[in-house]
Amino acid sequence: MKKVLVVIPAYNEALSIASVVEDIQNKAPDVDYVIINDGSKDNTMEIVEKNGFHCIDSYLNLGLFGAVQTGFKYALENGYDVAIQFDGDGQHDATYIPELIKAIEDGNNIAVGSRFVTEKKPFTARMIGSRLISFAIFLVTGKSIKDPTSGFRAYDRSVLESYALDMNNPPEPDTLVYMLRKKKIIQEVQVQMKEREFGESYLNLSNTIKYMSRMLISILLIQPFRKV
Repeated sequence: MKKVLVVIPAYNEALSIASVVEDIQNKAPDVDYVIINDGSKDNTMEIVEKNGFHCIDSYLNLGLFGAVQTGFKYALENGYDVAIQFDGDGQHDATYIPELIKAIEDGNNIAVGSRFVTEKKPFTARMIGSRLISFAIFLVTGKSIKDPTSGFRAYDRSVLESYALDMNNPPEPDTLVYMLRKKKIIQEVQVQMKEREFGESYLNLSNTIKYMSRMLISILLIQPFRKV
């Protein structure tokens, strides 16, 4: 059996972090986890310490990339075969962790927890960006990624090294292009996402437009020309 680490980036997730860890422990008891406290300004660390959760505490806010990369480096240093990115806001469901692991065990390098393998992507304003990013990835690689913005992903050790050690590989949709160009195999696994119970997503309209623009520029103009 592969040694698996679930990496949980957490910034101001005091209201959800305990239930997230409990969800993992109940539904995927054979995996390890580590919380990366990304300089939270609420009482996330107080809850972590009170419950004795396994955590790496960052006093600075490194952002999602910095937090996830910290967890990936920890996974490499401690001999894990698979790392799973799992949000600390309660939207990801640990029910699907074994299915992501199985996809890696079946020979895939990256397994993406996707909402749209068997379910149709809705035609909503919120999904315009996702559709454009999917189209851009297909344009460049010829490969279809139906839910490229999903942050629920499993990585095998070969790609884990690329994400952990290369500052040019944030865990974002654009780097999937780079991985496909490196002949890595990506498999999407049907999952259901839960609604955020607490707090608000940083992706308001303005940030969504900025994010989508940045991803499209990278996918179309940067990733195709990186040395592999």
